[in-house]
Amino acid sequence: VGALIATIESGDGAPAKSAAPQPAVTESPASAPAPAPSGDAAAALSPSVRRAVLEYGLDPASITGTGKDGRITREDVTAAAAAKPAAAPQAAAAAAPATAPTGGRKEERVKMTRLRQTIAKRLKEAQNTAAMLTTFNDVDMTAVIEARAKYKDLFEKKHGVRLGFMGFFVKAATMALKDIPSVNASIEGDEIVYHDYADISVAVSSPGGLVVPVIRDAQDLTVAGIEKTIGDFGKRAKDGTLKMDEMRGGTFTISNGGVFGSLMSTPIINPPQSAVLGLHRIEERPVVVNGQIVIRPMMYLALSYDHRLIDGREAVTFLVALKNAIEDPTRVLIDL
Repeated sequence: VGALIATIESGDGAPAKSAAPQPAVTESPASAPAPAPSGDAAAALSPSVRRAVLEYGLDPASITGTGKDGRITREDVTAAAAAKPAAAPQAAAAAAPATAPTGGRKEERVKMTRLRQTIAKRLKEAQNTAAMLTTFNDVDMTAVIEARAKYKDLFEKKHGVRLGFMGFFVKAATMALKDIPSVNASIEGDEIVYHDYADISVAVSSPGGLVVPVIRDAQDLTVAGIEKTIGDFGKRAKDGTLKMDEMRGGTFTISNGGVFGSLMSTPIINPPQSAVLGLHRIEERPVVVNGQIVIRPMMYLALSYDHRLIDGREAVTFLVALKNAIEDPTRVLIDL
């Protein structure tokens, strides 16, 4: 990309029938270029010949041209370089910049993978298009941790999958999305598209980076069904067997940076979605409960959203509904 593939010469002459490269366009198109004599330093050089001259570090005036009208060909440059084997390496070495810093420090250049290029393009697209804003809340994880500790063995024995926190959050999110439909909507042109279903994108780690497969119709799944789906996604992400169709079409995203130790973040929307929920690490902190300072396992929640579609009141209401469901998991069971 960006390489010169052809040149156009002004003048009345017929196109050359030989395979010799053509000279570059003259700066004054009004006048036809005169044939350059052999050995003349001002002889017109084709791009390939000019590049060869620079590579070998030769003086064009010292090369005898065998092409049409005495022009220098690439073969002439190669022959001249072969006649002076010692001159070319010295010139090239003099022209080459230092590539290795002193002190033993090294650099490595690795071409971006196609996945990383796609991720970069989509994230930049989100920044350029959406009016992004992030609102925060925190949630007391005591009830969920106690429920998980009490039932995790029975849960795994019955369903064949471990009981994690994502199952609770995905189920709670589907309930909150039903109450605040704009968070589950998207903008297409001058229209707002509302969805009566919740296709939840969940970020999972793969050898090539984070990928975001979609839990289809998550509103109809139990916590066990959600955990099974996420477990399957995680396994196939590591194996590299996830299909592209499984990563398209989500209506809302949940990203759990807490598994990597993140305390707080501002996640980026996954277009054309209008919101993304960021989960973070659980950390014991002093909080006030019924007038008493107590220690509770707390987590920060972050909701980044497109302010073109979602108002601040709706974003805060969504986070409060999610917080209430997590702090009292019974709400998830009775859909309250």
